Amino acid sequence: MSEDYRRFLRARQLPHVWCPGCGNGTIVKSLLDGIGDLGLNQDKVVVVSGIGCSGRTPFVLDFNTMHTTHGRALTFATGIKLANPELHVIVIMGDGDASAIGGNHFIHACRRNLDLTALIFNNGIYGLTGGQQAPTTPMGKRSTTSLAGTLEQPFDLVQLALGAGAGFVARTSSFDHKHMTALIKQAITHRGFSVIDIITSCPTYFGRMNEVAEPYDMLKYLRDTTSPMQDCTCGESDEPEVHTLPTGIFREELRTDYGTLYQQKIAAAAGKRSRS
Repeated sequence: MSEDYRRFLRARQLPHVWCPGCGNGTIVKSLLDGIGDLGLNQDKVVVVSGIGCSGRTPFVLDFNTMHTTHGRALTFATGIKLANPELHVIVIMGDGDASAIGGNHFIHACRRNLDLTALIFNNGIYGLTGGQQAPTTPMGKRSTTSLAGTLEQPFDLVQLALGAGAGFVARTSSFDHKHMTALIKQAITHRGFSVIDIITSCPTYFGRMNEVAEPYDMLKYLRDTTSPMQDCTCGESDEPEVHTLPTGIFREELRTDYGTLYQQKIAAAAGKRSRS
């Protein structure tokens, strides 16, 4: 760290509840590095989460925080941002939280282009509730509800966000702390809806079920299954196990965000009333 970010933590909530080797702590460190580097006012930062392992993030952060219901973090965040547009609202979701029960909220948040930053902690499994198959579980991988390996094609959250119209879409992994920090800073400063699909490690469930149970094995797995877009082997292999996900920025498109359009509409309506 370039400075001491303990001021961003609620010490009374430590130690955190995540398992040894879980990538969530690495993601949180990158988030704090990004907020610190940007010099954001601590009182102007809001972190909203849903349910799942990632949903525990607001407990340890000393910002304005909200721990909400499963799949509904984006709806709470939308209300917060519209009520106070000056706030930096960061939404923390798991892959199941965002693309299963919260899937409809996610696609419409992308379409709406409200100025929110969405970080998806994507470990490819339901880690909090027992290791069940998630919408992002890679094809052929095992979970407690797909013991012989899943037969379903997983959601590609980047392609989902692109198709739904998000203005900033990126992917990284918890293996690459510096890359993750840089992308988080870009996402926060982007005016409009920003999504980062963060591939992260769950040695307790995904790892044990798929023979990468040790934390260092999970890091190697993240390294070997992701690669920068120019180096990606997507579509070049028939084996799902060696299929690499591309990382980097897939879209960075500036267009007027929903909050600005909303305020313009209010101002126009107020002007009509004053002239009548």
